[in-house]
Amino acid sequence: MQLDPRLLEVLACPCPEHAPLRQGTGPDPALEYLTCTACGRTYRVEDGIPVLLLGEAVEPAAG
Repeated sequence: MQLDPRLLEVLACPCPEHAPLRQGTGPDPALEYLTCTACGRTYRVEDGIPVLLLGEAVEPAAG
């Protein structure tokens, strides 16, 4: 994934903690994802644009 590092500095998870996001992997290895450093939700990136909607997020696996 080639997101601009300056963009990653200002993006935050829409969860109540508004924690920073890091580049990561999600349930579909063919897609790009950002992962919240607090709640663990993952958000897909479509055409270089993060989809930061709680309703579209993938919840972390319980365990």
